[in-house]
Amino acid sequence: MGFSLLTSACCSYCNLGLGLKSSSLFLSLDLLPNTNSNGLLLTPKSHKFNFPRACASPSDPLLVKAARGDRVNRPPAWMMRQAGRYMATYRKLAEKYPSFRERSETTDLIVEISLQPWEAFRPDGVIIFSDILTPLPAFGVPFDIEEVRGPVIQSPIRSEEDLKTLHPIDFEKLQFVGESLRILRKEVGDQAAVLGFVGAPWTIATYIVEGGTTRTYTTIKSMCHTAPHVLRALLSHLAKAISEYIIFQVDAGAHCIQIFDSWGGQLPPDMWERWSKPYIDEIVSVVKNKCPQMPIVLYINGNGGLLERMKGTGVDVIGLDWTVDMADGRKRLGSDISIQGNVDPAYLFSPLTALEDEIKRVVQCAGPKGHILNLGHGVLVGTPEEAVAHFFDVARSLKLDARIDGNLVGASNLVA
Repeated sequence: MGFSLLTSACCSYCNLGLGLKSSSLFLSLDLLPNTNSNGLLLTPKSHKFNFPRACASPSDPLLVKAARGDRVNRPPAWMMRQAGRYMATYRKLAEKYPSFRERSETTDLIVEISLQPWEAFRPDGVIIFSDILTPLPAFGVPFDIEEVRGPVIQSPIRSEEDLKTLHPIDFEKLQFVGESLRILRKEVGDQAAVLGFVGAPWTIATYIVEGGTTRTYTTIKSMCHTAPHVLRALLSHLAKAISEYIIFQVDAGAHCIQIFDSWGGQLPPDMWERWSKPYIDEIVSVVKNKCPQMPIVLYINGNGGLLERMKGTGVDVIGLDWTVDMADGRKRLGSDISIQGNVDPAYLFSPLTALEDEIKRVVQCAGPKGHILNLGHGVLVGTPEEAVAHFFDVARSLKLDARIDGNLVGASNLVA
């Protein structure tokens, strides 16, 4: 089937003008640090954006309508990491194709894995099987995934000299992502939303600077003070590349995009305001200019201290992790923005009656509109498939009462 109005309004990624413009390192990478007249480095400005909500289309999937804040008859539901190791069909395929890079960078395998939960549970969102690090080689940062260590970047970027390895994003190296999204859009149609995703600049930078995963983030946090111009240059380059990568995914058929600032919660709120938010602001501004009707979700693990700041980025949906009380989250964010979440993934190991009660509690606390039901984090390894099936069965059985005033937070908004 053809793409809806969602994609037709977006510019083609081919017309973004990705060429280098200067031989100077910082100018050529568009990484000139923000300075005052005396040459002192300034913190990038952080603005509160008020973008128009995404425009309506009768054919939009339920999830897109809820993301937009429209009234719907039930909360749409999907799960972060809903395709993965908890599914027997995935484990069987992984035995045949043991390399994660191969599974996540081969079109046929991406499509097959992405559709496994769709075929089993019929969620309202089908997210592409990929990784936030997938685009790195396309702009000059090769990486490997080792069995024990996870992602490994052999040449971290920590100096001006290291920045020379960066270049504009090359979408020829990401055709498997575009092809997979086009196929998923055709397979799913408008029965569910096809979801793309990216990592936020700060989160991606943690891997690039630290050389892989870390528990302490000491190297990159130190760079905020010892080499702020290098870190800002890296973050600026990532913001530009990620903005273009989002538009590339939308052009290929994604209904909605989620930004994962997975490690943004490792920063104190004032540091997040300076080192993560300005670059998310930039991404949202660019994407909203090119694709104004495409909803954007922002998720941060450990975001209880950041909710109001997250809203200031101008995204359409804030994802709550499971440590935030849903009623409190709705009260703090207000009714003029949609929210996503936030059942504790551990409830999927509980008796099904307890899981059902928790789903209903979360939905009631979220209010009668602008809520996408999800977990507060990804599906855990070992999660019973029966529990995942029950999660979606319960979600489909719920009916929201449109008579309830949207400003009543935590009121019972379910009808039998």
